[in-house]
Amino acid sequence: MARRTHEREIEPWFIRNGLPYFVPEERARARAALRPRKTVPVMVLVALIAVGSAVALTWVTGRASFAPATLTLFAMLAAGFYAITALRARPILGWALRRTRSSLRQLLPMVTRALPLLLLFVTFLFINAEVWQLSSTLDGSVLWLTLLLFGGIAVLFLVVRLPEEVDKVDDFIDLELVRRATRRTPIEEPVGQLLDEQGSHIDWRRYGDVPGYERWNLILVLLVTQIAQVLLLSLAVLGFFLLFGGIVMTAEVQQAWTGQERLVNVPFLTQLSIELVQVSVFLAGFSGLYFAVAVLTDETYRDQFFREVLDELERAVGVRAGYLALRDAAAGPEDPATGVA
Repeated sequence: MARRTHEREIEPWFIRNGLPYFVPEERARARAALRPRKTVPVMVLVALIAVGSAVALTWVTGRASFAPATLTLFAMLAAGFYAITALRARPILGWALRRTRSSLRQLLPMVTRALPLLLLFVTFLFINAEVWQLSSTLDGSVLWLTLLLFGGIAVLFLVVRLPEEVDKVDDFIDLELVRRATRRTPIEEPVGQLLDEQGSHIDWRRYGDVPGYERWNLILVLLVTQIAQVLLLSLAVLGFFLLFGGIVMTAEVQQAWTGQERLVNVPFLTQLSIELVQVSVFLAGFSGLYFAVAVLTDETYRDQFFREVLDELERAVGVRAGYLALRDAAAGPEDPATGVA
């Protein structure tokens, strides 16, 4: 009975904090949704719809460049919808949206710390004629694919590097970390009693090891957090270049750098051309890629932008360790349920 009580108390906390795969039932549903008999029909249906839409759009517009952009967009939307529904990732998305909303209050401090170093680098690209000639002549669908390429490289880099951060945290699990992590959680009191009675005799390294779906849940949490920061910073860079370009880039300079006889101006803003918008979007995407790499490799960025994320990761691992220790204590020596996937 005590074991079920602890589960009922902490499992909703896991879900609210974007950790659905820490709950055995949620892991089982996600595992079932990844079986080939369920995923293959969905993939075939999405592929047929995407190909049909790409062919139709290409025929209507007469531009073959719309085909890969349409296929990519359909694949992303389908993958996102399937992850939210079948793979039980909705709590991760909900947590990410709440955290992004709270991060808006920190946008100005974050921008003032990150932009000076970043702008020293990318501003030289902005006032470069070759960059204008390249970016301003890109077709809309090609620009979209270019941004997806930047985003794909950033996500791939994060997926490769973030598991290392998870491994670092679960290597240092101990009694004090568990006590600190479970404060202000539903299991604070029972975990505190367990630590007082048996804490020094528990092998915390066994509980600190986070395998399988739970490990990927932590990686997804870190990934979503970093993507949110990158998007916020990219939007700030985009706004800066639109403002800066609208002030200093005259129509004559823009025409000379793009090699076009006439610019396409944004309505009611004669200094702000479509070409300027495209250059700004291109450099904002490139800046996002640069920031995603720098935040994990540069110590200055890491201390400023990744420390809070690591603290959240540490807390998740600590709460999980306390939860599993309670399950073991309640199960007794004959049924050492650890809940490991």
